[in-house]
Amino acid sequence: MPVQALNEILHSLTHAYKLGLRSGIKTQQIPLPVTHIRALKGIRHNPHCTAQSIAQRMQRDKAQITRVLNELHQEDFISKIDNPADRRSQLLRLTTKGEKIVSQLDTVEQQTRKTMTANISDEEIAVFIRIANTMISNLSENTAQ
Repeated sequence: MPVQALNEILHSLTHAYKLGLRSGIKTQQIPLPVTHIRALKGIRHNPHCTAQSIAQRMQRDKAQITRVLNELHQEDFISKIDNPADRRSQLLRLTTKGEKIVSQLDTVEQQTRKTMTANISDEEIAVFIRIANTMISNLSENTAQ
């Protein structure tokens, strides 16, 4: 396959996946921008989550992430508690309202994944994942140098 075709297909796949997610988010009436959604998901996955760890995970400026987290806190999607390991920071937790939104997001992602992988065998999906992870690793190694 020519490199240009690979570039185009990766771009098209990414675009189609994002459109599928946006459609599901709209259907579920989730009123949050993507940055806020990513922050909520990051908080759920990291029991020792801080603003700094979210900024690093999302590769965003800490000031921008702080604004997002303050908005999520004001809307009662997250709570902040003192970090016993570092008094200069706070640990972030999802509230009941935050858990509900993340649960809705899980549903959207599951439906999008189901639609995207229709008519594709488990073996084909496993091969795709292996190849995609190798590509990610190749790019990560290249940019780290």
